[in-house]
Amino acid sequence: MTHPITIKDESFIMHASGVLFWEAQSMLLISDVHLGKVSHFRKFGAAVPQKAIQKNFELLNEAVAFFKPNTIVFMGDLFHSSLNKEWKLFKEWRANITAKIILVSGNHDIISPLRYENLGIVVVLELKLKGFILTHHPEEREGQFNFAGHIHPAIKLTGLGRQSVRLPCFFKKKNQMILPAFGEFTGTYTMNLTADCEAYAVLGDSVLKVPVREAQKKGRHYK
Repeated sequence: MTHPITIKDESFIMHASGVLFWEAQSMLLISDVHLGKVSHFRKFGAAVPQKAIQKNFELLNEAVAFFKPNTIVFMGDLFHSSLNKEWKLFKEWRANITAKIILVSGNHDIISPLRYENLGIVVVLELKLKGFILTHHPEEREGQFNFAGHIHPAIKLTGLGRQSVRLPCFFKKKNQMILPAFGEFTGTYTMNLTADCEAYAVLGDSVLKVPVREAQKKGRHYK
């Protein structure tokens, strides 16, 4: 279910739900939940199951219960678009969470920060802590290790007989890790895994490191 990783002498835990836990800070990092996306698409006639709405909240509860963090950081795109009925569900979820919550604003986060502040949620453009910088869009900053989202990274694996599977992944470069999208109803972007990168695929209840030779080199956009 989990896979440990050490970055800049700090211990982190990757979880099969797509979240990352920073042990020393008791901080849970979650990217690209895209709440409201299911309701948004259903409004315009898309055949998306109603139960997909509740699934995101169930997964959030499982991750929070597993790690019991002091702080939760949403790494952008918490909500997909403007207010809809999922905001009420989010308010109810927030009311049952004792952890401090920070939203690092993403390109889809168009809901007024005042609404988040009324729920006790701090909204920032980025978060810097102990040589790490947390952003929504991947960035390169000298002397900083960047945690980001936005890309919805995945890795394509090809087996014998040319069968292939595309799996969400934590994608790490020397000074950056891109978290997989947490939301159930999101697309992916297939990453190009080279010798200077690491990919940790999410497969069911497991997080598995992918050898470079196992990954297909050509990426495509499916977002």
